[in-house]
Amino acid sequence: MKYLSRLSHLVHARFIWLLLGSYVVAAFFPELGLSIRSLSWGSISLPMIMLGFLLFNAGLGVELSALRKLKQDPLPLAWGLSANLFIPICYIACVMLTMQLWHNPDEVQHILVGLALVASMPIAGSSTAWSQNSNGNMAISLGMVLFSTFHSPLATPLALHTVGFMTTGDYSEDLHELAGSQTGWFLLIAVILPSALGILCHQLMGKERVKARRANLKLFNSAILLLLNYSNASVSLPQAIANPDFDFLAVTLVITSLLCIIAFFTGWVISRLKHTDKADQIALMFGLGMNNNGTGLVLASMALADHPGVLLPIIFYNLVQHLIAGTVDHLMFCGPGNDGSAKESETGSPSRFFQQAPQKGAG
Repeated sequence: MKYLSRLSHLVHARFIWLLLGSYVVAAFFPELGLSIRSLSWGSISLPMIMLGFLLFNAGLGVELSALRKLKQDPLPLAWGLSANLFIPICYIACVMLTMQLWHNPDEVQHILVGLALVASMPIAGSSTAWSQNSNGNMAISLGMVLFSTFHSPLATPLALHTVGFMTTGDYSEDLHELAGSQTGWFLLIAVILPSALGILCHQLMGKERVKARRANLKLFNSAILLLLNYSNASVSLPQAIANPDFDFLAVTLVITSLLCIIAFFTGWVISRLKHTDKADQIALMFGLGMNNNGTGLVLASMALADHPGVLLPIIFYNLVQHLIAGTVDHLMFCGPGNDGSAKESETGSPSRFFQQAPQKGAG
């Protein structure tokens, strides 16, 4: 048990580098990842089962008692959820307008569709870990994750349809089809059901029993998350390496990074406009900046297999959001004005840029 606990702490502290390594392996050795994607039992695929486990584990870490604090002031949560839906859509509209002169129209469509899947996904469970490590308001943090997850059958089709009107040709048709009943079923089976089961199991087991198994669950969670990212990246990264299009890769990285920065900045703006305290600001920033891209990758790899290029913005955002979260945590919330006792990581060392990469859920 102690060995597994130490291994879990080591993986936790180096998760960013392991995630980056999984992408490198996918680029040069994709065979196993493609085999994983091909395994299915009827309508249920192995990646869906893996995603369901991640979200079950995220639900298992939710303490519903913390949400009672939202009754005192629900407005920051409402503002955060609204911004999580509409700010990315507005950003995608700006990208569509500014990229009209790009030399390759198909590349523009790949970026728009990839961003649509990022924007339409629920808030990542990993945002609660970042928020907790920075002394954030856990009621708002958990509330944003839960409410964005459980209203995803409404919010996700709305976002996909909206961006579908911004895209053209086959890409537009794919987004509108993806926003149909197929996505609602996918979100119900692979996202909402496992999350709800995890929350129910937490209530039945109790906080102490869940806490006693946390190290083991976190280790399995990390392993499955890395394997899932490797499997999904195996679809598009080998092609990107074999036929590198450096200007497309560069502009995709810049666009996805800018979206993530704007999302974090929006959380800061809302907190300033609403005159919230720093704990609320932390929860809003991490909640708005981090999306459940594991779900987006699985959905895209299943429904848009004929357009592997749309996976690249999702892959980039998945990596960038943790890097930017680490930067925000280091620059804004590690200063002398914060309570250093709560800033200790699970290994007992201070939170540091690139070393602190909490993960809960598929984000």
